[in-house]
Amino acid sequence: MLVGFKALAERYGITPVQPLRIESVIGTIRASLQAEGLLENKYPPSYLPNDDFAGHFEFGLKYEEIHLEFFARLFAAVGPEPVEAWCRNAPFGQYARRAGFLFEWLTGQRLDVPDVANGAYVNAISPTAYLARTTPLRSRRWRVNDNLPGTTAFCPLVRRTEAIQQALRFDLKAALRELDRVFGPDILMRTATWLTLKESRASFLIEKEADQADRIQRFAHVIEQYCGHIDDALAVQSLQTLQAGILGKDAPGLGVRRSPVFVGQATLREDIVHYIAPPFEDLALMLAGLKVFEVATRGAESLARAAALAFGFVYIHPMRDGNGRIHRFLINDTLARDQAIPDGVILPISATITGSLAFRTGYDKALEAFSRPFMRHYAAAYRFGKFITYEDGTRSNFVFDEYADARYAWRFPDLTEQVLYTAGVVARTIRIDMADEARILVEFQLAQARLKEVVEMPDQDASRIIRSIKENGWIVSGKLKQQYPQLASARVAASVVQAVRSAFDDQEDVSTGKSA
Repeated sequence: MLVGFKALAERYGITPVQPLRIESVIGTIRASLQAEGLLENKYPPSYLPNDDFAGHFEFGLKYEEIHLEFFARLFAAVGPEPVEAWCRNAPFGQYARRAGFLFEWLTGQRLDVPDVANGAYVNAISPTAYLARTTPLRSRRWRVNDNLPGTTAFCPLVRRTEAIQQALRFDLKAALRELDRVFGPDILMRTATWLTLKESRASFLIEKEADQADRIQRFAHVIEQYCGHIDDALAVQSLQTLQAGILGKDAPGLGVRRSPVFVGQATLREDIVHYIAPPFEDLALMLAGLKVFEVATRGAESLARAAALAFGFVYIHPMRDGNGRIHRFLINDTLARDQAIPDGVILPISATITGSLAFRTGYDKALEAFSRPFMRHYAAAYRFGKFITYEDGTRSNFVFDEYADARYAWRFPDLTEQVLYTAGVVARTIRIDMADEARILVEFQLAQARLKEVVEMPDQDASRIIRSIKENGWIVSGKLKQQYPQLASARVAASVVQAVRSAFDDQEDVSTGKSA
């Protein structure tokens, strides 16, 4: 016998965009079977709940997962009566109180039941099972600690799975300190400019705009100037400042969009839609909900906060252009604000994403963790019709027929997979990619110093000689001899090559732990 939330979903004909991950069945023994992200739990007959709304909902709260999208759809379908009846029958029961609180919170409707007069306060969601509000609000009416991390307009949830908890144990500060220990003090500051430019270039590569040299420089300047320092990064004015820095202050349509938008690709035959963004009429409330999430979760794990804020932003997709770059900016911005990384240090996470097929594919999968089931659900709900010019100047013929229904999904995304991916990217960025960049910088600076011990010259010339010798397999090319006649001497050339090569060999020994 099917029980719990899936039993209610079948009974009331509810199919959420984000599937219910747990299916509970009454059998003969307790057992669990997991496959492709779904979990089937079997329970002995002693667990059988009453076959009504209260029985199945209480079972779900006890043994399954919080699923706000499903709850919102369910409450809209059943109305207040079954929840009111449950609360009257068990006025002090913690599960009835939680159900009553959730109904009122999600629907905005007041149930026709008296306030709970006494009883210990209970949490709306478990802070050990979910990323919750760090300082709960108290609902005196239900004697419930409201620790939901957002608002009814936007409240993402992150499940504290075993994999998530393991990923969040990564200590950013300790890993960065280790870089300084291995490669010398202030290595992060010395690499800051290059890493910022690298992040900007890679961010444009993700957007398939690698040839936009002027934009790359502008975005690098935006990152350097504003990361961790812009007033309220999620405020409309701040978002417009970031967008103008990326696109140019004279770019058309700056600011929060006033038109429909989809993420997709154009072909010769038709536009392929990968994701449909919320209606522009909802953006102000959704951004406000994202801001509440940012404030409410302060003090929680920075990696989880950064990922949820960044992916929450990109799913809201509030700007006409620049959403992807702002989304990745927000990861570094959040880590900087939380003082998880030193001021002025930029993690080149976009470079890590583009640096391997696994991470690039993983990034697409992280985005699709929400967008793919969304598009599967609404595959027949959009079309291209008559062109309309919208208030922000956008001319579009895109039509989506299910904005009202899709709000349930947009407002309550599960961002667990996105947090897990982001934590992995950040760990790889610091442990491997930034370590490689630090080693290259130290090697290059040491090579410059040793080269100048042989032949005195400006830094620019030394850099050119080092690059040429290294790229040509530790040989002084004929072209280099023409540019620098002193290298025509076999003795000088040999000394220069030995000086340059020794710097790279010595640092390789240091980074691998070998004795020189």
